[in-house]
Parts: sequence; structure tokens; C-alpha cells
Amino acid sequence: MKFLASMPELCDVTFLVGDTREPVCAVKAVLAARSRFVRNKSFTKCYIKLRVHNVPARENKIRLFLKRSSEPLLNLQNAAQQPQSNQHHTLIIEEFEPDVFRQLIEYIHTGCVTLQPRTLLGVMNAADYYGLEELKQACHGFIQYCITVDTVCALLASAERYIQYKCTKSLVQRVLEFVDEHGNEVLNLGSFTLLPQHVVRLILAREELRADEFTKFQAALMWSKKYCDNNQNTPLKDVIGNFIEYIQFHKIPATVLMQEVNPLGLVPPEIIMNALAYQADPTSVDPRKLSPHRVRRQGRSMSVQSSLDPYGSNTTLSSSGSDAGSDQKQHSGSN
Repeated sequence: MKFLASMPELCDVTFLVGDTREPVCAVKAVLAARSRFVRNKSFTKCYIKLRVHNVPARENKIRLFLKRSSEPLLNLQNAAQQPQSNQHHTLIIEEFEPDVFRQLIEYIHTGCVTLQPRTLLGVMNAADYYGLEELKQACHGFIQYCITVDTVCALLASAERYIQYKCTKSLVQRVLEFVDEHGNEVLNLGSFTLLPQHVVRLILAREELRADEFTKFQAALMWSKKYCDNNQNTPLKDVIGNFIEYIQFHKIPATVLMQEVNPLGLVPPEIIMNALAYQADPTSVDPRKLSPHRVRRQGRSMSVQSSLDPYGSNTTLSSSGSDAGSDQKQHSGSN
């Protein structure tokens, strides 16, 4: 069955998947037998969220590849003259990435698939979307084994791609709870620099995060340096300034503040002075000057939620509520 799906000339439907339009072939009868979603939708009509297109002229390489493999695949004129039951269909899948969709098709044809942390979230959401309950449950069972210090950043990064699907939110919540328990280890990972800025802010702002404040500062500095390496015209001080409010400098020992933090010139002098003054006499400093973010957060919580454009199409991992200077207007989501 796996061999059958790998031979385009033996298949009667081709999916062009993702931005690169990678071809993934399948047999319609097998798809219909295995997936309730496919069985209830005719291949002669557009799927819900699966848009049928003619292949754009610019995709000459894909045309050539498919034509070499099987002449009738994209011969739309000849296909139109054939009986509808024999027509080879070409559909574009934009909802899932090629690696994810290829694993899904492999499972549908063979009943087996090798789950990987990198594609787990996509496969789980695809299984839910196409009504493959056994695969979905297998993904849920695999979660407890794949969430490790080495994989959490990759899982959070992939969550950005699939945050609009309901399976993602439960997984992200479990990943964030793991991050809270292993804060220092996660913040020291090199892969931490690969996370989007708003996800870094989400992690650093969590009150449950078990990490010391100097480690948080070092993680913010590491991420900022990586960003500046890729955007050389952006000052380092401006980038790290996005994270300063999430770090409680008064909890960093005075010697570390003066020997490690202050010489960098990245933290405003008044923050350093307030931190030192608090350590000398806690009653001499207004707490609001020490942790402005925590004062603003009273009555709010960090969560996985949607940040919607006027058409409701964009979703991100972000914090609930609306802080001054936040990247975009946000709508509250569920914890």
C-alpha cells in the first residue's frame, strides 16, 4: 500500500501541498474508505478548506515532474473529455505543510506512520481535521514522550503555524507547563533564539516560570544578539528593551548587577539604581518601579489565544489583555 501511494501512475489524485506546491499522490478509493471527511465530499467539487485550482503556469517544474511520472496527471483538456469517474484530480492544500500531509497520506494508505516531534503538531491537527481518530489519539499518547528540554522550542515554534486548530491549544498549554518546570534549562538552549519575539515575551512574563532573573536576562540578551545578527541595522539596546520589563533586576545579586549587567549599557541606569537601592533598603523604593509589568498584569493572565485581523485569519501565541506598546491589538482568549 505504501508502494502504491508512491507511484504517481497508479494514483488518481495529486495534492500540491504548501507554499512550495510539493506533489503528494494518493488513491481516491483508499482515501474515501479511510476518512469520513473525504467520503462525504465528492472529488468533483471543492472541499471545505481544500481549494481546487488549475496549476499556475509558473509552476513549470512541478508540471514537468508530474508529466514525466505520468502523462495523464495534469492533462486537463484530455481529463475533461473523460468520464468523471476516471478523471485525475489535482488539488492544492494550503492548510498543512508537505511533510505533515505526506505522513497523513502514508497513514491513510498503510495504517502506520512514524511520529516525530517536529511534525507531531501538524499531524495531530490534520488527523483531527480529516476525522482520523485513531491517529489523533496516537499523537496525544506520544505527547508525553516527545516533550523534552530538547524539543520544547521546536514544538512552540510549530505551534505558531497551527494555532488556529483546537488540538494546538491543549498541547501548547502542556509545553508551557513543562517550560515553567524546567525554566533555567530551556532558557539556556540555543534553540530558544529561534522562537518568535512574542513567544519569548510570553515565556519570560510567566509568573510560574522557575528560572532565576539573571538567566532570564541572559536568555533575552542571547535572543536579541541573534536578532541583531540577522538585522544588522537594528541597535541591540532597542531589541533587548522589549524584554527588560519582564526581568526583576532587584532579585539579581548586586555583584552580578555591577559586574555583568551594568557594564553592557543595555539596561537603563535608573533600573539598576532602583534594584541596588531595594537590596539595601526594600522600603526605599516603590515596588511599581521594580516590576512595572507585574503591576499592569494584575487581574490578567498569560494564555494561548487569538490575535485576529478584521477577517479573523491571523492567530498567534500572545498575552491576554492589551499592554501599552504591544505589537498589535489583541482579543482575550481562554486559559
